[in-house]
Amino acid sequence: MSQASVRRKPNDQPALLDTELDHLPPELRWREWMGRVEAVIFAANEPVSREVLSRVVGKSCNLELVIDDIRAALAGRPYELVSVAGGWQHRTKKVFGDVIHAAFGTPAGEGTKELSQSEALVLMCIAYFQPITRGELSSFFGKEVSRDLIGVLRAQNLIASGPRSPQPGAPYTYVTTKNFLSQFGLDTLRQLPDFEALEDAGLLSKEKLLAGDIMPGFPSNYQNAAPEIED
Repeated sequence: MSQASVRRKPNDQPALLDTELDHLPPELRWREWMGRVEAVIFAANEPVSREVLSRVVGKSCNLELVIDDIRAALAGRPYELVSVAGGWQHRTKKVFGDVIHAAFGTPAGEGTKELSQSEALVLMCIAYFQPITRGELSSFFGKEVSRDLIGVLRAQNLIASGPRSPQPGAPYTYVTTKNFLSQFGLDTLRQLPDFEALEDAGLLSKEKLLAGDIMPGFPSNYQNAAPEIED
C-alpha cells in the first residue's frame, strides 16, 4: 500500500481547515487570510457572502479590512473587487469594456439578452414598488403588462414570485432577485435612487415614465427599444 493510501483512504473526510493559524506570526497570518479570501471569491461564479468567507478565516479576522487590503493590492490590475448583491465579486474594470467587446463581441459583464425599453420600464417599477402584482403594473401603465414580458424578466432571473397579494384571488406578486442586484451593480436595493426625491426634484414623474424616460441609475444600454408595453 502506498504512503498516499495510508495517509488518506477514499472514504476519509477531509481534514478540518485550520482557520485560526495561531502558529503563524500576525503578518503571515493576515497574508494567508487575504489569499484564502481572494481565492474563494476568484473561484466563485457569483458574489460570495460574508457567511461563506468566514469559513476560511479566523474568528478574529476583520473581513472588511481584508477586503480593503485586497482591493489595494489590485489597484493596478484590470479587474477589481466589488461589493454587490450582498457579497463580493471580482469584476473587470469598466474602462476595459471596449477591449473585451473587441475580443469576444460581448460587453464586459453581459451574458444575457439585452432588455427592451418596455422590459426595463416594468423591471424598474418592480424594483421600486415590490412586491407588486401584474395587475398593479398594468394599472400603473394603463395597459396590460403581458405574461410574456414578465416571462422574459423571470427567464433572466431578474425577478421572482413574491408573496401572494391579499387582493381577491390572492394573485402572485413579483420581486427582484439577487441576480438583479448583481446585473445592475447594486449591493442592496437601498442603493437605488430615491424615487420620491427624484419626483420632488422634478427629475421624474409618472408622465415621464410612461413616455419612456428611464430614470437616472438605470444603464443606458437598456434604452434602445420602443417604450410601448406589450399586450
